[in-house]
Amino acid sequence: MTDTLLEVSDLAVHFPIRRGVLVDRTVGHIRAVDGVSLMIRRGETYGLVGESGCGKSTLGRAILRLVDPTGGAVRFDGTDVAGLSGEPLRRMRRRFQMVFQDPLSSLDPRQSVGSLLMEGIRAHGLSKGAEADAARLHELVDAVGLPIGALRRYPHEFSGGQRQRIGIARALCVEPDLIVADEPVSALDVSVQAQVLNLLGRLQDRLGLTYLVIAHDLAVVRHVSDRVGVMYLGGIVEEAPSPALYGDPLHPYTRALLSAVPVPDPVLEDRRERILLTGDLPSPASPPSGCRFHTRCPWRRPDRCADERPQLRVIPGGDPGHRVACHHAEAIRDGRLRPHRVEPVIAGDDPLAPGLPPELPGSVTEVLGR
Repeated sequence: MTDTLLEVSDLAVHFPIRRGVLVDRTVGHIRAVDGVSLMIRRGETYGLVGESGCGKSTLGRAILRLVDPTGGAVRFDGTDVAGLSGEPLRRMRRRFQMVFQDPLSSLDPRQSVGSLLMEGIRAHGLSKGAEADAARLHELVDAVGLPIGALRRYPHEFSGGQRQRIGIARALCVEPDLIVADEPVSALDVSVQAQVLNLLGRLQDRLGLTYLVIAHDLAVVRHVSDRVGVMYLGGIVEEAPSPALYGDPLHPYTRALLSAVPVPDPVLEDRRERILLTGDLPSPASPPSGCRFHTRCPWRRPDRCADERPQLRVIPGGDPGHRVACHHAEAIRDGRLRPHRVEPVIAGDDPLAPGLPPELPGSVTEVLGR
């Protein structure tokens, strides 16, 4: 048995843009995920962060085959999930589950909690008789901190935090190895967030679970993750152990994200450097050439940035587990390359993507402050 549980290689998810009344034709593609490679070890928590619209949720769904990948490979415990279909895929899905961002919309309002949990148990052939199943249901709700009486109630009768616990119990009912948690606490109050995060940590220690936690809240990811990947416009731009990423960010985008996180010290908050990004987030239907961040990067240079897409690499003398996709990461880290003002790019109409949602604000502070 190898130490690697999940390995994603050059994964791509492109959604076609269709146009036409009489003849439906494809005029372009939205490159939601475009060439992502990552690896998650058994028993660890991998955090995935980035702005809204960068492809985090699509990546999580593609790993679980909730959306079909356009290219690349997803190997789960040595098996290529991207190549499975039918019954083999259904059997494999017992080993990986998802906790969705909105627990209310992901739970059937016509089923009681007990019925919701039993549906997964029966679907995967884990039912062992009425008495054993009842004991299993009691164990599940107890594990997530709910009373036994919750089994007879319906999703609308619970608070947001309790519904998220039901979603976690539903993921646990089939005894998975990997859980993909998509914004598991973003819709909850701060006090409830802490309860759910602590619950996930206790369950991981007790059951040996592996997590992929998708979030835009960097404080949450720092609290729960062993390693962190930073996504921008469909690709990972930096990956490192959590202490290294938060202590010594190498990519300009990571630096901008961290500079927007409030510091609970008024003196430090007033003195620390803030990096406000100008311009619009480019459309995934027509991403910039070269480095996709170069249109907003304060450290961009005319050589290579606009023409050559950087690959994730370890910089000379750096931590082998700390990879960055930036041509000038060494010069930025050493202070040999100074930031300069970036003139905002006026976003014109995208001929390939009529009717797309409006662009996100250019400022990272605006995006994370929603």
